[in-house]
Amino acid sequence: QVQLVESGGGSVQAGGSLRLSCVASGRTFSSYTMGWFRQAPGKERESAAIFWSGGTRYYADSVKGRFTISRDNAKNTVYLQMNSLKPEDTAVYYCAASTRAIAIRINDYRYWGQGTQVTVSS
Repeated sequence: QVQLVESGGGSVQAGGSLRLSCVASGRTFSSYTMGWFRQAPGKERESAAIFWSGGTRYYADSVKGRFTISRDNAKNTVYLQMNSLKPEDTAVYYCAASTRAIAIRINDYRYWGQGTQVTVSS
C-alpha cells in the first residue's frame, strides 16, 4: 500500500510559478512510475507529466517547455515545477503511482493522492 500526499498548490497570476511536491510512503518508491495528473472543472482528468521508473520523462504537449517533473528517491518525493503558468493550467493536480515501468493511461495508476488546487488568474 502506498499513500501519497501532495502539497504546494495555491493561487498565482499568469506568468508565475509554483512547485508541487508529493511525498510517498513505503520503501520501494524508486521502483514506481510517478505521474502528475490534473483535472479542470467540467473536464476529464489528464496527464501532465510522468517520470517512468526507468528514468524517462513524459510531458503533455500543453505543458512541454514550462513544467518539469523530477524525483528524489532518497526523500520518496516527486516534484512538479510549473513555470509560465497560464489560466488554462487551473485545475486540481493529482500525484499518482504505478507499479508499471511504462504507465501512460490513468488506469495504469493504482495509487492516488488527494489532490491540490492550482488557480492561475489572468
